[in-house]
Amino acid sequence: MVAAPPPSPASPTSGDGRGAADVPIEDYGLLGDTRTAALVSSDGSIDWWCIPRFDGPPVFGRLVGGPSAGSFRLAPAGSATVISRRYRPDSATLETTWQTHDGRLTLTEGMVADVAGRLLPSTMLVRRLTAIDGPVAAIVEFDPRLGERRLRPRAERRGWLLVCSWSTSAVALSTTPAINVEPGCSQVVGLTPGHPLTVVVSVADREPLVHVNPASAWQALCNDELKWQGWCTGIDQDLPHRDAVVRSLITLRLLTYSPSGAPVAAPTTSLPEVLGGMRNWDYRYAWPRDASIGIASFLGVGKQDEARSFMAWLLSATRLDRPRLPVLLTLHGKHPAREHDLDGWPGYAHSTPVRAGNAAADQHQLDGYGWVLDAAWRLTDAGHRLYSETWRTMSGLADTVANRWREPDAGIWEVRADTAHHVHSKLMAWLALDRALRISVHHRTPTRRTRRWTAERAALREEIERLGFDTETGSYTRSYGSRDTDAALLILSRLGFESADSPRLQGTIDAIVRDLGAGLPLVYRYPPGHDGLPGTEGAFLPCSFWLVESLARSGRAKEASALFRDLLALASRVGLYAEEMDPVTRHHLGNYPQALTHAALVQAALALRDAEVT
Repeated sequence: MVAAPPPSPASPTSGDGRGAADVPIEDYGLLGDTRTAALVSSDGSIDWWCIPRFDGPPVFGRLVGGPSAGSFRLAPAGSATVISRRYRPDSATLETTWQTHDGRLTLTEGMVADVAGRLLPSTMLVRRLTAIDGPVAAIVEFDPRLGERRLRPRAERRGWLLVCSWSTSAVALSTTPAINVEPGCSQVVGLTPGHPLTVVVSVADREPLVHVNPASAWQALCNDELKWQGWCTGIDQDLPHRDAVVRSLITLRLLTYSPSGAPVAAPTTSLPEVLGGMRNWDYRYAWPRDASIGIASFLGVGKQDEARSFMAWLLSATRLDRPRLPVLLTLHGKHPAREHDLDGWPGYAHSTPVRAGNAAADQHQLDGYGWVLDAAWRLTDAGHRLYSETWRTMSGLADTVANRWREPDAGIWEVRADTAHHVHSKLMAWLALDRALRISVHHRTPTRRTRRWTAERAALREEIERLGFDTETGSYTRSYGSRDTDAALLILSRLGFESADSPRLQGTIDAIVRDLGAGLPLVYRYPPGHDGLPGTEGAFLPCSFWLVESLARSGRAKEASALFRDLLALASRVGLYAEEMDPVTRHHLGNYPQALTHAALVQAALALRDAEVT
């Protein structure tokens, strides 16, 4: 590497004239270490990174906070074209290659997940720029800001180590070869083949700041990559579209907060469900429903340790609320802070408000009980007898369902309007009681309790069949007394409530495709605009994968396989999915990457495997 002319003072923006709205959501790649995560665009800019956890304050928040919220860019200094972007095989290491006038430039980057037993910071980001086929000029822009107020740091240099600190947090940047990086300024460097630039950022929060030299940090990243590859070797080699399944499983692992086992729904807040709209929510929390779906996904590919870890988190996180099941919790099992808007944050593509916290935590959602008890049954069925405390917890949840299933609820979609008797919620309540009865065969359970569950299960079935099915459309409906369809009803195929060839099941699938189809393979989760908020939203990607699963499980595997291939073609360049998608532009919408979408992809692939169709 050769030094470029000294940099001139620069504004805190990147200097390339781009705005956050110019970068499609699907352009971002995910970097993570199972404690926090960053989103990096194809122009080498990290525009979102919260420290020290997924739900911490952003240190780079340009994605929804504008240029003054900070970013961190490594990229060609002049015009360039992305010619390749991928994760290295079976790993979490991201690689981007640009073609410039002078040669190629490759950015290889990742975070180190396994820091146990070594003097490493709990969070360490490693980025390396390598020139190929000639000298290439590169730009380094490091502009950390912290939190809602987008605070500039106190910056000091300790030799070639740049330390940026706030009251209780600090980030340190070091490079090899050493360059003089200043916060908020652009530094241009010349790179030559064989002489890469390695940049390391370490994080400290209420703890000593650990400095790791770039060479050691790069080796730690390479070792971490080998561990990811070793983890992936245990995944069934015969899975349909295995590469996509593996990428989804790695993503689910990256979105699991390893200190507690909590699965975060997404690492972002307020990415819009429609551009310019107000459906912008904070997803940096853990939903018991999502944890339960994750259990099924990991069990399905033989990753039993991960499944048990999710169940352990569920037991720990819900202990203060039992027998009530909270809708969502923080990564440490607490209730989230009050939902509020971030003052002055412009939002992604001018989509406001930008929110922190999630008011859905206060809702009553009946369906969550079914997901959790189904997960417990799956563990039992896989040969993992529940501990007595676990069974006491599950029995208490089943009792709560028996006591409360006649009440209206907010439903799986967390609609911020009046509660209703949602058919999907009633079906999941039936599932909760059914799975409790199945588990009770393996555990001593009072007869009066199982009799109560049996009676309530029968009453639920009778009511669902009488009030939740519309004979004219031949389909189950969104709620009692409504003729609207609901894509959440696609889970019927896995419950055992209807047989695979049941006319009611087939009619429900067909009605969802007819009424909620957004141009297959995409479907809306409910009729657009029917959620009590102004405007509409995109097609809901988890439901598209549920459609694949439902078709595969109900004897329509060829249709399912074709839809699955179409959905795989809609992934981001690096195999990631958001929560939703614009049916017209096919741009991703909503928080990204979305754990529920990736878990639904895995379960769809497993259904195709079981149907023996690729």
